[in-house]
Amino acid sequence: MNGMSGDASSDGQSVGIDVGGTSIKGVLLGKDGSILAVHRLPTPSPDPTGEGVVEAVAQVRDALTGDLRVPVGVALPGVVDEEHGLAVVSVNLGWRDLPMHDLLVKRLGTPVALSHDVRAGGVAEARTGAARDVTGVVAFVPIGTGIAAAVLVDGRPVVSGGWAGEIGQLLITHGDFAGRRVEEVASARATALRAGVASAREVASAAARGSAVSQQVWTETIEVLAHALAGLSATVAPSVIVVGGGLALAGRQLIGPLGDELARLLPGLRVPELVAAAHGDAAAAVGAALLGLEVAA
Repeated sequence: MNGMSGDASSDGQSVGIDVGGTSIKGVLLGKDGSILAVHRLPTPSPDPTGEGVVEAVAQVRDALTGDLRVPVGVALPGVVDEEHGLAVVSVNLGWRDLPMHDLLVKRLGTPVALSHDVRAGGVAEARTGAARDVTGVVAFVPIGTGIAAAVLVDGRPVVSGGWAGEIGQLLITHGDFAGRRVEEVASARATALRAGVASAREVASAAARGSAVSQQVWTETIEVLAHALAGLSATVAPSVIVVGGGLALAGRQLIGPLGDELARLLPGLRVPELVAAAHGDAAAAVGAALLGLEVAA
């Protein structure tokens, strides 16, 4: 994580900002971890220089607090190299190797923690969310428009130059989906599209009511997702995997069968406990705010 030192934040507060593909969401986090205020703006896109996003982030911060002692954490999409403060690549926003940390510090005039949206969400879930009492290795896997994973060790995310956790980009090499990437089959968006409905939750509901088409789609999604999680589990052995995003809204209908399939794929190995995320769509912003507190310490 790239940061700069600064004065202690005002009353222990911090601002976390999640730059999404369509909107920028900011939260003001209180000393006790509660969300005191929320503010959103549309994401300027495309934005190849990053200047539009930086200005929008400043507007969100100013709407939440005018106190420059309050540190800021910003979570970005795409591939993010926290150590060097770079937005390595974001296809949707048109970014490549942008020095976003420096741009944000210059504009905001305050300590800034730069993070990746999924890793920031993982920080929130590991420290104050569904895995807050778990030590060692934890994974956070939000399944929405795409799929990615954050791997955390004692609450600290593994970064590897920004490339860690891209399990959604794995190529499926056999079966009906050979040649497609995991997220092209098992994401919430892909699941809904294959079933011809508006959301993955609708697929799960229709499957529970006996729809043969939805049952087939749901089973395919679980099988593909389980293979990706099995590879992650065999490699870094998380004791808990926190599942978030639109697919996780199905609750037990996802967690139960996915856990069973994961156990089948990991004979003789420790099978991680699967739990639903606690922070919902605020996870990345909350995690960014928590990271912001660290650069002000």
